[in-house]
Amino acid sequence: MSSKHQEYGKLYLIPVNLGESNPDKVFPPMNKNIIEGIDDFIVENEKSARRFIKQILPEKSQPDLRLHGLNKFTVASDIPAFLDAAKEGRNMGLLSEAGCPGVADPGAEVVKLAHRFNIQVVPLIGPSSILLAMMASGMNGQSFTFHGYLPIDKKERKNEIKQLERISLERNQAQIFIETPYRNMKFLEDLIQSLHPTTRICVACDLTLETEFIKTATASEWKNIKTDLHKRPAIFIIQKDI
Repeated sequence: MSSKHQEYGKLYLIPVNLGESNPDKVFPPMNKNIIEGIDDFIVENEKSARRFIKQILPEKSQPDLRLHGLNKFTVASDIPAFLDAAKEGRNMGLLSEAGCPGVADPGAEVVKLAHRFNIQVVPLIGPSSILLAMMASGMNGQSFTFHGYLPIDKKERKNEIKQLERISLERNQAQIFIETPYRNMKFLEDLIQSLHPTTRICVACDLTLETEFIKTATASEWKNIKTDLHKRPAIFIIQKDI
């Protein structure tokens, strides 16, 4: 390890709860101890980041926090300077809006730069909706792909669903998606209509919350399952078996 690396602060990747869950149930005590020693954070949304930090550490001084916003409005050329605190020897935290930083999250760009600058990256333990859904789906945990959002256009979306179903069969691979919460019901309907009746669909909703719902059934079986996913964060997984 180089001496420069030793002089730099670390970049901690700090998971955020997936909703109004009790932090003590989803985070180890070590996360709280690390947040206690950090005042420099890179965050997706300042208001929700401050709320999360206050939830974890009510006694931590909010005026002392130095937050950099990383979202769709951030100018790319400004991002390298976000890591200046680490270069000056201070530990930093990277917060996602929900779940794990760098996974389906703009924080990946900061992590890439941290490696380039030889800043040590330390991932902390916390909930990932993608992995929690995959664990509970009963589908192939040895081979799976996360696609994020599918096209909004109805025809393009159905074509994409059918193509990914073929890939699932050819590779024995689970295919994972997310959707804007208010479009969940329409997305599930598109899956049911587009997929072969025997293709399995997993819906994992409100993960880690009191209202958690996880169900895997075939496309045909889903036609008779009543559930309300509207405006609830959800993960969808499909797999077509041989």
